[in-house]
Parts: sequence; structure tokens; C-alpha cells
Amino acid sequence: MSIKDRLSRSAAPTAELERRVAELEAEVQECRNVNLRVAELTDLVTQLLVPLAAGDQERVRELVERYHASL
Repeated sequence: MSIKDRLSRSAAPTAELERRVAELEAEVQECRNVNLRVAELTDLVTQLLVPLAAGDQERVRELVERYHASL
């Protein structure tokens, strides 16, 4: 088997691996974005629980307005 044959045989798996790595990197980025969104929503819920428990409707309204403005 010549060197050219060996290189052409190894190029196909390498290209497939490069494609798969790029695909996995995109999926990891998507997961990071989802996790960030979950963290933001968790923060909002946490911030809302205290004013809701205290009956502070003005603070709740302020937090909800700030959340809507951030979208």
C-alpha cells in the first residue's frame, strides 16, 4: 500500500472526526445558552419569592417590569 493510499484512507476518518467535533461544540454552546437562561430565570424567581411572601406588590411589579425590559 502506497503512502498516497494510506493518506487518502486516513483523511476520510479525520474529516468525519472534525465534522463531529464541530457538531459537538455547537451542542455544548447550545447547552451553555440554555443553562444561562435557566440561571437567569432562577434568579428572577428567587427575587420574586421574598417580595411575594412579604406582600410587597410594588417590588414584584418593579421586578417583573425589569425582567420584561431585559428581553
